[in-house]
Amino acid sequence: VQLQASGGGSVQAGDSLRLSCKASGRTSLLYVMAWFRQAPGKEREFVARVNWNGGEMTSYAPFAAGRFTISTDDDKSTAYLQTDSLKYEDTAVYYCAAKKYPVRTGDYDYWGQGTLVTVSS
Repeated sequence: VQLQASGGGSVQAGDSLRLSCKASGRTSLLYVMAWFRQAPGKEREFVARVNWNGGEMTSYAPFAAGRFTISTDDDKSTAYLQTDSLKYEDTAVYYCAAKKYPVRTGDYDYWGQGTLVTVSS
């Protein structure tokens, strides 16, 4: 499986961006897709996750709840991250990641290359 992230760009505070993560290959093996981000000089952090094993469930980091929305297309091959009301502190490289069956805790199996979001105040 390969993941291709896109949709980043340079925006003003308060603007919106829609990030996309296209999965290719054996996408039927996947049951979770997620977004992480890494700001300059900081650790990578979790943003949002969608899990469709046994029904679709989403979860968000506190800073993302209410402003960001994660979703997928019908065949679960593309995940989206709608980012609204962007703030300067949302500036980061955004990475998508995915897990394959069997269901388990732990690290993600696949990572995309990242897409840069720059928010100016």
